[in-house]
Amino acid sequence: HQIKILGFNEIEKNKLNPNKGKVTIKVTSGLDWFNTDLEVRYGGQKASLRQLHKSVKNGNKYVTLDDGTLGMLPAEWIKKMAAYFEAGEIDEEIIRTPFINFSSVQALYERAMLRDEVQQQIELYSSKLAGFENIETVVSPEGLHAELRHYQQQGLNWLNFLDEFNFGGCLADDMGLGKTIQVIAFMLLLRQKRGPQTHLVVVPTSIIFNWQQELEKFAPSLKVLTIHGANRVKNNHSFNEYDVVLTSYGMLLSNIHFMKSYHFSYIFLDESQAIKNPDSQRYKASRLLQSKNKIVLTGTPIENNTFDLYGQLSFACPGLLGNQQYFKDIYSQPIDKFGDTKRAIELQQKINPFILRRTKKQVATELPEKTEMIIYCEMGTEQRKVYDAYEKEFRNYLLHQPEEDLPRESMHVLQGLTKLRQICNSPALLKDDAFYGDTAAKIEVLLEQIESKHRHHKILVFSQFVGMLELIRNELTAKYIPFEWLTGHTKNRAAAVNTFQNNDDIRVFLISLKA
Repeated sequence: HQIKILGFNEIEKNKLNPNKGKVTIKVTSGLDWFNTDLEVRYGGQKASLRQLHKSVKNGNKYVTLDDGTLGMLPAEWIKKMAAYFEAGEIDEEIIRTPFINFSSVQALYERAMLRDEVQQQIELYSSKLAGFENIETVVSPEGLHAELRHYQQQGLNWLNFLDEFNFGGCLADDMGLGKTIQVIAFMLLLRQKRGPQTHLVVVPTSIIFNWQQELEKFAPSLKVLTIHGANRVKNNHSFNEYDVVLTSYGMLLSNIHFMKSYHFSYIFLDESQAIKNPDSQRYKASRLLQSKNKIVLTGTPIENNTFDLYGQLSFACPGLLGNQQYFKDIYSQPIDKFGDTKRAIELQQKINPFILRRTKKQVATELPEKTEMIIYCEMGTEQRKVYDAYEKEFRNYLLHQPEEDLPRESMHVLQGLTKLRQICNSPALLKDDAFYGDTAAKIEVLLEQIESKHRHHKILVFSQFVGMLELIRNELTAKYIPFEWLTGHTKNRAAAVNTFQNNDDIRVFLISLKA
């Protein structure tokens, strides 16, 4: 037998490129992102960025070159390039990494790869975002009918600071610390800086009236369009006439077809844990919205696990946390499943400049002894019909009574007012044969509040009407929400109180005022 020795290039059907690969990386500054020019050559042949991404994503040791031959990818290259791709997005032959993810650019690329302007930009971001001491204090804006507490002024300074860099953020103060007034002050400040502009505020249905009240109280000069209930619009043609468009998450879903085509100045999402699930319709709709910048508000940025952050921050700070799978693999799973302290610290450092959180304990000296918040509810169409009918009947009865008999009608007046109060709670409380439906505004708002609060929060629900507590009990039971119960008929009251206080699974305590 004869053995024929062939040279590398003489092997038939050999597709492996014989040249050693060479990597050239240049990072320049773009409009809102860093541009990474990643070039990999094997002799005279080049690997396109998309082919590189395909090979790296699939863990392939070879990449297809322009002439169809294959270039070998060392394991070290694959690891580094995977990090480059995960930090940004591919646009033609460029990897674009948002400015907000400057820390990744600083960590991933060697100094020689960065153009001078990129290095200067990263150094500026690093120094400015290092802490509160570098944040400029702004003067309270014109038109604000309130005096901000010290920590609220700091919040306004922080929002203005992010605006200077065109970054979004998450205002995560404890419930009751005044996130709403900080945002209202910021809207007035933006108007002062740039003139008229339109912002979008999206909130749960249960607090839409609170926002209306606070906007009217603290910034009456802001013109507000509320899209809710009977007040609906079919297009965005009038948005330019308003400073604020206020709507609910439900209405956002219904109107996304025209909301998504309008370019807002800022978008504010209150109780932003509503979009923590990236697979939810609310999240997907919110990502279709356009604006110069975005801020999310929540008292509980993390309710169950670290991944809760992803949906909220990927909306407010696009690009900061990379893609969904990257965040799961690098941060949420190592932290939540394995208690990876190193990853937790790394994530904390990454998000720290873009989340502002103060607890009641931290600002206790500035707070009153307790915080009271009145939540206003609007009756639905059917509930309003019942109320109006009884109110009309009651008024007509009184108008037809002789004036001298009115003092003797005090009992009838009391009964009438009680009946109207019951209807405000739920028409189902009326003791007659008619069926008025199961919906009641107060119960809907209460359930929304219970479900949106952190699982460690204990909730006391008081009512003068035991019938109202029974309706709430039915709803909690249907939603599998554990609760405790105390009325005048409760025999072992101490046991009920003890169970509520010591059982972490029981968050809700229904209590009759007559108990």
